Amino acid sequence: MVKQDRAARTRQSLIHAAAEVFAQEGFAPASLAAISRRAGVSNGALHFHFENKKMLAQAVEDEAAETVRRITEEAVNGGGQALQVLVDTTHELMSRLADDIVIQAGFELGGDLAWREEPRLRRGWQRWIEDMLRRADAEGGLAEGVSPADASPAIVAVTVGLEVLGGEDKEWLSTETITGFWDLMLPRLASRQSPCRSVRPGEAASGTP
Repeated sequence: MVKQDRAARTRQSLIHAAAEVFAQEGFAPASLAAISRRAGVSNGALHFHFENKKMLAQAVEDEAAETVRRITEEAVNGGGQALQVLVDTTHELMSRLADDIVIQAGFELGGDLAWREEPRLRRGWQRWIEDMLRRADAEGGLAEGVSPADASPAIVAVTVGLEVLGGEDKEWLSTETITGFWDLMLPRLASRQSPCRSVRPGEAASGTP
């Protein structure tokens, strides 16, 4: 058990170190030597867990995808109107992007053509937004004349744009920035019967439509 625990900690340290290096340098320039140094392990220990850089990148992306899956799944299972769930989850994801280097690197790897052509996490986030808007529409939560197809491109474009900009300046991922976006969006998006708030859950409401 002690050896297994040590191996699990070493593997996690390597994933975290790889995420930091990939986020800072990109996939192609990143070296296994730099990753092992940052993790504080030997090259031999790295190769024991990961045969090559692609396997490390896959592990980073897989862990990021699993975290995003848990965030969205817990938000939906928590109940509430779909449009409010969408707003609250946007706050949660952007906050995690600011604090969790593995999630940040997972999204960035998806946009790195040296790693893969398909932006896996961004596509998954897009599909989830589209699904929540369809649910909101079915609940009567969207304003008259607004369809999920109308709303999803704007929300996807802004949130993915904030994710990209947040890699350089965390202010783009702040509660104030996300609240400001929803303050602008919700009056056009939400029906009069939908009591949506734009603020992060647990904070005092301001500018609520």
